[in-house]
Amino acid sequence: MVIPAGERSGATGSGGRRGRASTSQFGALGLHLADPRVEASVLGLLDGVEVELRASVASADPFVTEAARHLVEAGGKRFRPLLVALGAQFGDPTSPRVVPAAVVMELTHLATLYHDDVMDEAAVRRGAPSANSRWTNSVAILVGDYLFARAADIAADLGPEAVRLQARTFARLVHGQIAETVGPRAGDDPVAHYLHVIAEKTGSLIATSARFGGMFGGASTEHIEALAGYGETIGVAFQLSDDLLDIASESMQSGKTPGTDLREGVPTLPVLYARAADDFDASSLRLREILATGPLTDDALHAEALGLLRESPALKRARETVRSYAEDARARLAPLPAGPSRRALESLCDYIADRTS
Repeated sequence: MVIPAGERSGATGSGGRRGRASTSQFGALGLHLADPRVEASVLGLLDGVEVELRASVASADPFVTEAARHLVEAGGKRFRPLLVALGAQFGDPTSPRVVPAAVVMELTHLATLYHDDVMDEAAVRRGAPSANSRWTNSVAILVGDYLFARAADIAADLGPEAVRLQARTFARLVHGQIAETVGPRAGDDPVAHYLHVIAEKTGSLIATSARFGGMFGGASTEHIEALAGYGETIGVAFQLSDDLLDIASESMQSGKTPGTDLREGVPTLPVLYARAADDFDASSLRLREILATGPLTDDALHAEALGLLRESPALKRARETVRSYAEDARARLAPLPAGPSRRALESLCDYIADRTS
């Protein structure tokens, strides 16, 4: 599965429940808000999102409410609502439609997490038992469906264009999941396939989040398109940087134990580059030999592969790819007016480049 910025763990607040938005979320994402007015606006919008999220998942059935609130109350970085809030700064962030737009994006995201945990047979999500392990796969799937329905209902209040964009984004998410599940077909470039999956599964929703912020904040068409392009590219960059951290980090910086993807046989970007390399030195040959065996459940092989990857040209190439996405995201901000809001978005680019250097 494809989840940016360590969203598998890290419940916040007492008992995992999320309270008011705070600047600590920004630091966890590498976001810098230098202007107190922009910071207050973004924090206020995120607080509004928290309130409406809980209200939006309530049901006449107490069990449905409990299951639907399970991940809402587990926390998370709220990256997508954050992009909505930042995008709205290029128009009128006080527009009453900005918070509902952010709720639509977060509900759509949460719905995918319920479904992904079933597909991944995950036991934990955001530091708490996953819905499928706490209840059943069937319950998790149905609750995910319920959250999609709630997102569509709220989008309908925002107008037909919001419904259309949310539906098209959902279609891209599904296409990305299918592509990931089926894998590259004969003749496909595995790296291009992987980048396509990330763009569909991760970049698409982040792009729509930034677009919604501009749209419902009343930004100009040019600025809305710039925000959407930035959102898609920064979303891909974040996921790719997580790939590198899984290999290069000696700590829990990535939100999981280093080398988890290797152990589970997940072919992330450094591994794909290593497999495709035509280097014939002893280290490269040995690395390809180990990677060809599949999931590295043997501790000795896992440690050997992790060490070889950390010193490999493949990791260096992957770093260059991440930096290129971060710089592309920065370039897409060019049509936006200079100022604290644009600098905040640029700070995410700096963070991605720095965290993987």
